Amino acid sequence: MPSVIRAAAPRNNGITKLTNCRLVRGDALVWDDVWVSSATGKILRSQAAFYDELIMPDETINLGGRIVAPGFIECQLNGAYGFNFSTVLDDMTQYGKQLRDLNRKLAQTGVTSYIPTVTSQTSHLYKTVLPHLGPSGGPRHPHSGAESLGAHLEGPFLNPTKNGVHNPSVLRTALSMTDLEDMYGATNITPPTTSSPPSSSSSSSSSSSSSSNTSTMPVKMITIAPELGAMTALIPALAARGIIVSIGHSEATYEEASAAVARGATMITHLFNAMRPLHHRNPGVFGVLGKQHPPHPPPPRRDGGVADAEAERRPYFGVIADGIHLHPATVKIAWRAHPAGLVLVTDAMHMVGLPDGRYVWWNGEGEDYIVKKGGVLELEGSGVIAGSSTTLITCINNFLAWTGATIPQALLAVTATPAAMLGVQGVKGSLDAGADADLVVLSEETDASGERRTNLVVDEVWKFGARIFERGV
Repeated sequence: MPSVIRAAAPRNNGITKLTNCRLVRGDALVWDDVWVSSATGKILRSQAAFYDELIMPDETINLGGRIVAPGFIECQLNGAYGFNFSTVLDDMTQYGKQLRDLNRKLAQTGVTSYIPTVTSQTSHLYKTVLPHLGPSGGPRHPHSGAESLGAHLEGPFLNPTKNGVHNPSVLRTALSMTDLEDMYGATNITPPTTSSPPSSSSSSSSSSSSSSNTSTMPVKMITIAPELGAMTALIPALAARGIIVSIGHSEATYEEASAAVARGATMITHLFNAMRPLHHRNPGVFGVLGKQHPPHPPPPRRDGGVADAEAERRPYFGVIADGIHLHPATVKIAWRAHPAGLVLVTDAMHMVGLPDGRYVWWNGEGEDYIVKKGGVLELEGSGVIAGSSTTLITCINNFLAWTGATIPQALLAVTATPAAMLGVQGVKGSLDAGADADLVVLSEETDASGERRTNLVVDEVWKFGARIFERGV
């Protein structure tokens, strides 16, 4: 248990000093202190507070050498603890209640921010649920738990030959931005003010303006099959609205995927799953990770054209390291191809935290059933994998065991890397002064079974400078 030293006379400044701990700083663990404020919800510049402003913390907590990382960021979560985001309830006030309950439970796994994912559904469902799923961190209430950074729409503009468990009957092809607005609702994919639209040079830069969660636009990311309809041509318009475009559920060739990246797609949804497989003469979507690009795209050409894909940076990519979706060697290959782009995701369904059994899932136009047996979820009667029931900390530990990555490298894949992908770097996914004080305290335990690997365990979770979870308490 950590030791706590409280100030002799209560100051009530809301400042806590975490000491005797190893902080995740880039790809290293650094012995240092971290000061957080529950009054501002921010990480403080400790030396400036102590020496310049003569501030003392309300309490000092000795963490006994444990690891402090930024709060985890989950970029593909379909639901958990019995609640699925792709659900319309008779009483939608219950939707909000169940969502708040999920947020509190999710935070106990180390996830402090996430983008709730809605699968391929009807227009009615999107228009009904999206107002509930937009950025939720504005009030900065720590005990609300994990906050939404905006919704991820995984469909319905996907390739029916790579549908996975998505209902092919609701999949659509878009020929214009109007098709997207009609499907999702114009207000859900349009920024509240458009007088000074962000640059469309990249979706990461265009989304940075919303990093403080002041935007009321619910949608943060859309997964599309770029080879269908006019989707590739529509990517710059989506990026200009601050929406991240991700390639997924796609038959795209290497050339088609490269064209999508050139137009501004900056993410790949669950790499390898539900996409054209790697082939030695056509590497497909995976091939764009092999390009050697400058870190930032060049300015637009004077003629208004789009820069060649060779000038664009490589996209980020999601990997489901649950031991079911991908072979461990495949995860290692993906990481070696583009270490700075790997984002660990769960693709978890509402069966997280539930026992084995048969569970209903609304799949576009009716109810389907998903069968959970151990860690495997399958669409009943099909044998098709239907997401996962894993947690992000489990994926982190699998990644450590399979790739040879260091602990800081593994933690980057759930902190700084997804923060950069979402355009919230410096606010989320960081322990630098000025960042939101979302923290995870981790201990290391040795797994005596099998190969005796070291596992990370979530001991504490802090949100906006307040401790909201402590293991065993």
